[in-house]
Amino acid sequence: MSVLRFSICLLLGISVSRSQGFQAFLTRVYSAPESLRTAIADSFMTVVPSFPYVENDTTVHFIYRGSSGSVTVPGDANGWNPVRFPMTRIGGTDFWFYSRVFESDARVDYKFVLSGGAWILDPRNPNSVLGGFGPNSELRMPKYPDAPEIKYYPDIPHGSIRDTTFSSSVLGNSRDIRIYTPPNYEFSSDSFGVILFHDGLEYITLAQANNVIDYLIWQNRIRPIIAVFVPPVNRTPEYAGNLISQFSSFIVNELIPYVDSRYRTKRDPAHRAVLGASNGGNISLWLGYNYPNVFGNVAAQSSYIMNQISSAFQSSPRLKLKLYLDLGTYDIALLIPLVRDFIPILQSKGYPFRYREYHEGHSWGNWRAHIDNALEFFFSTQPTGVREGRVKPEGYRLNQNYPNPFNPSTTIKYELALRSLVRLEVFDLLGRKIATLVSEERPAGSYETEWQPTVPSGTYFFKLDAVASGDVSKRFTEAKKMLVLK
Repeated sequence: MSVLRFSICLLLGISVSRSQGFQAFLTRVYSAPESLRTAIADSFMTVVPSFPYVENDTTVHFIYRGSSGSVTVPGDANGWNPVRFPMTRIGGTDFWFYSRVFESDARVDYKFVLSGGAWILDPRNPNSVLGGFGPNSELRMPKYPDAPEIKYYPDIPHGSIRDTTFSSSVLGNSRDIRIYTPPNYEFSSDSFGVILFHDGLEYITLAQANNVIDYLIWQNRIRPIIAVFVPPVNRTPEYAGNLISQFSSFIVNELIPYVDSRYRTKRDPAHRAVLGASNGGNISLWLGYNYPNVFGNVAAQSSYIMNQISSAFQSSPRLKLKLYLDLGTYDIALLIPLVRDFIPILQSKGYPFRYREYHEGHSWGNWRAHIDNALEFFFSTQPTGVREGRVKPEGYRLNQNYPNPFNPSTTIKYELALRSLVRLEVFDLLGRKIATLVSEERPAGSYETEWQPTVPSGTYFFKLDAVASGDVSKRFTEAKKMLVLK
């Protein structure tokens, strides 16, 4: 801002302070003559702490300065529609703004579109994230939790990545595959669990999955594992189209035997996982359902779910599978009901699973921040999805959930005196089962599990049923009441 404009603003008492807020700025600038509005806008820009400008943890003001016929803000929040979220230009200035309320923990990708043509990053936002089509500006709301595991730390042990070109006789093509082995693999005689990543190269370059694995192993949050990063050649046909059966055969009958023959792998499906996002989640679910003897753990992020998959899970007896799913509330509109409708199927069949929704979009910035949740669910150094106490409990116990009432999530703690077959379930006031949080055998110990429901506000009951392994006469059952507030 020029000295002259700044002086005029001060003389007329129309400078802008940080405490006044955006609405006060608008009131002041619109009440001023157009000849002074640019100076007022310049003054406002000097006190804005960061861009986009966030007030009260939820209200976001996107701001652009420049000449343009129009400015819009396409992104995760509007399906990347280039005409949605149109900015308003303040007359007499080159100041454009668009205001919107987001959740205090949201994280979304966005860009600016100028005059319906040029897509640009937000020039004043230093935060960006790589996507499948290049970098996007990143809005991180004040309570968005950081994801330290995606960073590279030079002072911790790192695994090794080996590249190989693998040819498939089933598909008649070749692809470059990357295989991660954990730190000190060469100096160990141990065997390791295996996780296979679809869209594998992107899970390294865009999601930093190798950094995540290094970090979790270093923190002793997961057991050391081998990771196989597999890219597609014909993505849609292989993951969700007419090549899905051939691609599955390639994975199960060609690639996995190759990995087993060259690396020290655990062959039990309980120690094998498959993970993917979007259509990659679809092929992961397909492989889990059709080949539970190969993959006992399935993770699907923002997943497309073919009708054949949901119908198969619905109509078949429960398989020996554990499943992890997550979804963005700003995800692709088509996918949201597919995932949400799939969860009750898993609940009704009693599958052990973990499901979370995050205030994010259909993006690598979303998926990379939650790889750790899937890995800990499958390969935790503690019992799956729980925290085991160091001291063996003297009896069985079910604690009151905390917090209670709650929104959006609560934690339930319980104790097992003996190794037991455990079922932890949630019911409504009519006695209808709403969710199965735990359904598996567990050693004696202290545990906790988190529940983030999608049910309406109201009163619900959670019930623990534990039967001692090998002695059905030792049975513990208890229920407690909790309140969901939305």
